[in-house]
Amino acid sequence: MAEQRVASSGLTRVAIVTGAGSGIGRATAELFAARGHFVVAVDLTDDALAWVADMADVADVADIVPFAGDVADDVTAATMVSIAIDRWGRLDAAVLNAGIVGGPGFEEPGALERFDRMIAVNVRSIVSGIRHCAPAMRRSGGGAIVATASTSGLGGDRGNWAYNASKAAVINLVRAAAMDYGSQGIRINAVAPGPTETGMTVGLQRMPALHAAMLRRVPLQRWGQPSELAEAIWFLASPAASFIHGVLLPVDGGLSANAGHYDPPELPAANLADPG
Repeated sequence: MAEQRVASSGLTRVAIVTGAGSGIGRATAELFAARGHFVVAVDLTDDALAWVADMADVADVADIVPFAGDVADDVTAATMVSIAIDRWGRLDAAVLNAGIVGGPGFEEPGALERFDRMIAVNVRSIVSGIRHCAPAMRRSGGGAIVATASTSGLGGDRGNWAYNASKAAVINLVRAAAMDYGSQGIRINAVAPGPTETGMTVGLQRMPALHAAMLRRVPLQRWGQPSELAEAIWFLASPAASFIHGVLLPVDGGLSANAGHYDPPELPAANLADPG
């Protein structure tokens, strides 16, 4: 498919998307492919990437290659870049989106081991991604990297210290990396999703009281959709954002604008309908 599309349309831009099995990652991989990028879609298992086969014959969608690997392993980053270069000869964009949620109580057994795993997936994988993607982008004449942080990296949440710490690290990692790579023609930015309807948050959505409380704190009074995050990621990776570098873009319905000092207003009954 790749060779045919290059010949017929001249489309040659290439992207990597991690955490592409569902949610924001899948929506982003689909969007990039629909807009002419060849995509390496990365997730932990082949099953998570089974959706790629359904896209193979969709008209006006560029080639998507699935690759199963653990992003916490540096070999995964090296391999996903090799796939892009071997198949298409270049790399223009990388969306380092893979992440895990949850975490232990401070004093629970195994807390440090579980924290280490969260740091490996949420932070170390971005370091590996930058290290391997940047040289390929330099050879391609430049590129854009977008990492997925979170509004949870902007403050603390009760019982969520490990996730808060990991996403705060992503935010400043992106800022620091931007200082190193800007002069090399590689832009690096981050998005900070607020509450978004994905497989990772479905458990929260099924807790009516918690879901309602979280919903009330979002000024737009709804949760985000993966497609909305994908559009923001697309923008940051696109030429339209050519002078945007080292920023954190909250995509959160206004959640991060809420100082939290006062109780939010009651929501209309329609907004509190069962999300499932």
